[in-house]
Amino acid sequence: MKHTQTLRTLNCRRERRGNIVVLAAVSIVLVFAFAAFAIDVGYMTMTRSQLQNAADAAALAGGMKLIDGLGPKPVSSTTVETSARQAAVDLASRNGAGDVNSVYLDGTADIELGRRVWNFTTQSWSESWGTAPYDLIRVTARRNKAGSTEGDRPLPLFFATVIGNDTASISVTATATISPGGGFRIPTGSGMTVPILPITLDEPTWNALMAGTGSDDFSYNSSTGGVSSGSDGIKEVNIYPNGAVDLPSGNRGTVDFGSPNNSTADLSRQIRNGLNATDLSYFPNGTITTDDGPLQLNGDTGLSAGIKDDLASIIGQPRAIPLFTQVSGPGNNAMYTIVRFVGVRLVYVQLTGSPSNKKVIVQPATVTNDTVLPGTGSSNSTYIYSRIRLIH
Repeated sequence: MKHTQTLRTLNCRRERRGNIVVLAAVSIVLVFAFAAFAIDVGYMTMTRSQLQNAADAAALAGGMKLIDGLGPKPVSSTTVETSARQAAVDLASRNGAGDVNSVYLDGTADIELGRRVWNFTTQSWSESWGTAPYDLIRVTARRNKAGSTEGDRPLPLFFATVIGNDTASISVTATATISPGGGFRIPTGSGMTVPILPITLDEPTWNALMAGTGSDDFSYNSSTGGVSSGSDGIKEVNIYPNGAVDLPSGNRGTVDFGSPNNSTADLSRQIRNGLNATDLSYFPNGTITTDDGPLQLNGDTGLSAGIKDDLASIIGQPRAIPLFTQVSGPGNNAMYTIVRFVGVRLVYVQLTGSPSNKKVIVQPATVTNDTVLPGTGSSNSTYIYSRIRLIH
């Protein structure tokens, strides 16, 4: 009896050991399978992230070229399109993704250009692809083109071949835009300045310039940044107040940005270097904008020979100037109603001699830097744009 029980006990132990071996074998297979799956998924995730970085960078690089088609003398949409596509292709190729060291973009199929406009009915932005002038670019970076020998071929996997999948298809997009300027603010801690001239112009005079009224006596060279006599196809206007502009006595068109006690020294600094963070601290949230309604700015000491050299030092450089619709009060007590900002370039200064000979001549110009805020559908600035930025 004892012998029989002993045999049964031994047999049970052998069966349990056998079951454990089987379970262990199955478990090891599953562990390796999950590990293999995790490796492939991680590889795909990493590659997708790398592709997204390449697409983002390509969209920003291509988008930087769009500004050339938006100014007062825009280059042709064909030229903009060619340069934007090439810039995007070149930048993408400097990035790797998965097993390739250079992400490939098809310069035609993978890059789209368009226009982003505000829809007042839906109160939202709408995107129109293929519509010029371009301020919108979308880049698709892919690893899904079967049969391709370029960097857009499907991503080869390590272990998925055991279940019949030896590659993965991945595609990402990035969309970037240039927006009309909606105001100005200095990025925190940047130490930047805002390129606004503390000189205002009446809106009707600007509107007449936009309609074609004005001279064309000066030529700007975009290669050198210099200005010379001659025509360049962009009309100019004299912003020095003359008899055609009804200004109160004792004020000649300069305005305070910042402290109401600004002096000629402050005007000189702002003309040469732009508005600093202290100047902007006098505005709500450190932001200068007319998107929320007109600004009220008081007059300053006026355009005079005291700032002639300062103005001469920035000839050829782009600046924003405020436009006013109303002004009241004498001298430093004058109050200007500022309704919008426009981009200009100073081309000539003459502030000595008789009043009839004094001139501060500007021509429309594109203004864009990191202090320009992207505008909303109600933004009404002219030739002022935000930097290219990603929106999708």
